[in-house]
Amino acid sequence: MSALQTYLLLDSDKSSALEIISQTAKDLESNRTNLINVVESLGEYINDEASAIRSKAVQFLSGVIGELPPPFLSRPQVNVLCQFYCDRIEDGGAVEGLKTLQGMTRFNQEMAAITFRAIVGHFGDLQTRPQSKRLQIVDLLHSLMSNHRQALKNMGDETIIGIEHVVSGEKDPRNLMIIFSILKVIMIEWDISNHAEVLFDSVFCYFPITFRPPPDDPYGITAQDLKSRLRDCIAASAYFATFAFPQLIDKLDSTSPNVKKDVLQTITSCAASYSVNQLAKYSVTLWDSLKYEILNVQEEDLAEEALTALQAIAAKLGYGLTSSEENSALARYLKPITKECNEQLQQPQHKQAKPAGRILSSLSRASPIALYLVVRAVMPSLLTIYQAAESISKQRALLEVLVQIFDSAITIHGIKNVSSLSTDIQNPLEEFKDEYFDLASKALMSTSTEELSFRIMAVKCLVRLCSLRSYLEDSEAGMIVQYFDDIVLSETWIGLEALRAEAIKALVEISKIKPDLIMNITFPAFMAKLPDSKIPPESNYLVILEGLAQLSVERGLSQTLIRRLLSKLDLVLQNGESVAYPRAILSTLYYTLSQRSLVGDPSLHFYYEKIVVGLISRVVSAATGQSATTALNDESNLETLGRLANLVVRALDQEKQQIIGRHIYSLFAEDRVFRPLYDRHDSPKAERKTMILSTWLMAGVGRNILLSDATGSSDLQILLRTLVELAQVEKVPAIRNAILRQIGLLTNKFFTTEQTSFATEILWDKDRLLLEALLSDGSRDLIEATGGIENSIRTTFWISKSLVLRLAQTEKVLGRLLALLSIPNQGLRCARGFGLLLAPDEALSKENGAQIRLLAKQRVFNFCVPKIAKTFRIVDTSLKPNYLIALSGILKYVPTEILMTEIETLLPLLLQSLDLNDQEVKAATIESIVVISQESPLAVEGHISSLINRLLKAAESRNTNTTTTTTNITKDKQKQQQRQQGDNIAKVRLNALRCLWIFPGRVKDSALLPFRNKVVRSLWEVLDDRKRDVRKAAVECRAAWLNLDEPDEE
Repeated sequence: MSALQTYLLLDSDKSSALEIISQTAKDLESNRTNLINVVESLGEYINDEASAIRSKAVQFLSGVIGELPPPFLSRPQVNVLCQFYCDRIEDGGAVEGLKTLQGMTRFNQEMAAITFRAIVGHFGDLQTRPQSKRLQIVDLLHSLMSNHRQALKNMGDETIIGIEHVVSGEKDPRNLMIIFSILKVIMIEWDISNHAEVLFDSVFCYFPITFRPPPDDPYGITAQDLKSRLRDCIAASAYFATFAFPQLIDKLDSTSPNVKKDVLQTITSCAASYSVNQLAKYSVTLWDSLKYEILNVQEEDLAEEALTALQAIAAKLGYGLTSSEENSALARYLKPITKECNEQLQQPQHKQAKPAGRILSSLSRASPIALYLVVRAVMPSLLTIYQAAESISKQRALLEVLVQIFDSAITIHGIKNVSSLSTDIQNPLEEFKDEYFDLASKALMSTSTEELSFRIMAVKCLVRLCSLRSYLEDSEAGMIVQYFDDIVLSETWIGLEALRAEAIKALVEISKIKPDLIMNITFPAFMAKLPDSKIPPESNYLVILEGLAQLSVERGLSQTLIRRLLSKLDLVLQNGESVAYPRAILSTLYYTLSQRSLVGDPSLHFYYEKIVVGLISRVVSAATGQSATTALNDESNLETLGRLANLVVRALDQEKQQIIGRHIYSLFAEDRVFRPLYDRHDSPKAERKTMILSTWLMAGVGRNILLSDATGSSDLQILLRTLVELAQVEKVPAIRNAILRQIGLLTNKFFTTEQTSFATEILWDKDRLLLEALLSDGSRDLIEATGGIENSIRTTFWISKSLVLRLAQTEKVLGRLLALLSIPNQGLRCARGFGLLLAPDEALSKENGAQIRLLAKQRVFNFCVPKIAKTFRIVDTSLKPNYLIALSGILKYVPTEILMTEIETLLPLLLQSLDLNDQEVKAATIESIVVISQESPLAVEGHISSLINRLLKAAESRNTNTTTTTTNITKDKQKQQQRQQGDNIAKVRLNALRCLWIFPGRVKDSALLPFRNKVVRSLWEVLDDRKRDVRKAAVECRAAWLNLDEPDEE
């Protein structure tokens, strides 16, 4: 039996059929058979009356050819096969064979022409064929166009007529994507002057595209894909202008925003593609149509598209112009536009004045000539109107237009250190420089402080004067900088925060282009206003420091600022009494250094000596009584100083870091006069507080650095045990947290894989002692012996956290932690510890070299959640809250994609978590439900009744109408009272409303409609909530539920 006969017998076994084809091809390559034998084997089958048999025979031959390398067949063989396929092109497999054949090395132009004529001759009725067959044909045409374009071009009009005849009337998106690509090539590369209207009609009949892909479309074709291909065709040839623009303008009358958007984007594409001569014929007509969308804006995105179209027209008409000729196509286009905009700006408060300014700004960005023509046409009139304006509101509106035009000028002529368009055209704004400077300066400095928005607009105008390349002299720019300095430093009236923020923002912009002005004018002025000792009541040092921090964007500026702030800090520590002021300076230093990488910084050694060694030594000196105690020794300042030192330490080379590793606990003190780690029983609090600094130094050094304890020992196991013992007895929260962080850093970052077993031994010992303490009916002696229950729990979870993040004995550790949840007396405290396991920590972070594995969160989730769910079903009712709180602590930091894998398990547990009184747990639970509702609305539908009832309850507040203006109750006390009374805190109420707001539009209306009236009634009371954010969320939520569609009445 021949290979073909065997192939014909295999109806459904595709893999075996492919093996036969592959083997036949190999036989051809190895000369065990030849092409003549293969063709002759087709014999009677290719002439069989049954089309299915003929098709299979041809498919067999096509498959064999497809397995051959492109150069294998000789030209006569390719020619014979080409003729063979063309004669049988309507049989199955022939088109596939031709597509393979045209990719062969020896397939020439003559064969391409024969193939093309065969397609046109046999498939004039292509639209009556099945989609799969049509796809094969257009795909073959696309291949011919890609690989044998010259052959088709040589056929001239025959190609145009033939392709239009074959593809006309196609509707399938897959086919249209290919057809549009083919037609675009013809429209661009062929002479279509005699066929322009036919070709245009062949594509414009599809405009606008209204295709919507079906759900789960396997082909991935979007409406935007089709729109882009069609738009490319319409804009492909200037011959289409006569047909395109009138029809596009007509379609602008559509009431559909989507259609209008398509039209505007197509006009933009056509303007960029068509010739200047063709575009000039319709430019003014296009303006008359497009201006409506801008001047009478109804949809902002449509106005933006219309502005883009106007700019594209101006850019094309101005292409290549080198002078502002009045008779140029661009000048004729701009003349009616600037005239109408001038008319609109006569009444700057009118609603169409602002859009007119946007039009001028957009057109000015098109080219240097366009900017020149626009400025010369409108600027004298604008200045006259401004000077004659009777009210501040009119002047403010005109200033806004000036700002927009200056933005355009910056786009064209650039700013310092930023490239601009290459142009020899003079900046037309230079003629009016003095007028601009004068009016903007007066608007800022000579206007009543009550005119806040006007002065803000003046700031925006002045900063643009400074930014425009080669526009102002340095002396003029320096005067503007002084204006801004005065606003920040001198104007302290309540309500001017927005103006000060705008002034600081302007100074930041100037610092990027003229840093010398900031260094020579602003820095001295700001530093002079910072007090050296006691802070006067009128001082606004926080505003000044915030401004300085934002100004330090350039390296040179930041280095200068850091040196001056360190000098100021030294004075403040010598003379000052405030704790907050030094902390603000340290925070400013931290912000400034954190804005860029310090690795390789030329000032890094200076930072090391002054901050790491200098300031830390100063703390130690005061802590040991060798010098006077300063504000630097306050716990909050030590924390900020530690973070600051950490930034520097991370950037140091290994040699310097090794020095720090030897001084982690001695903190650069000489002769071991300072030993906070071991003298814990009788060392004063001032010395113990330096453990905060040790923590941040430990965090900053590399993983391979050798650490030394206070005795000089480098035994990390002894160090860990010592730290664990310290954590048990420490009562000061800040010091205890520092020690716990050190435990985590040591176990996670510095322990080798083998050493982690020692950490787990400590954990098991601590776990055992903890369990004994918890199970001993409240034995106080045992609790005191273990260092206190809470400290034991904290230590246990910090060790566990450090191990879990590096995936060391994860399941054993998590299993022991889950066992703590079932302890009656203290299980609730243990449950809260689960929130620590995956919580981010600034010290134990990747930036500090901690080992945080990518799969850590998934491993914790996959291990804990099923076990919590299983135990929850059988555990005593009194212990159930422990498991829900633990679950909440885990879910809070788990990515959405991981959470969604256990939806069915989680939802019942989350619903019960909403019944807990713990407000933080309730808030976190609702956040998880929000995620599930967004990602899987179907999962929510089955629990919608329970969810809505619980969320409505969570949105309520028992003290809705009470005022919060009483001064004798702090926010923390209010929250504490709310928790004690079981009232919902603002975070819970806000999250509940956001969750309810998500349901409409996500969950099916049919599932929500039965609850609409109840939700709307319940939210009526929430509208009177004492928190503004909650009230706003309630309004939005209620509106979403009111807009739910009623079911259709039969």
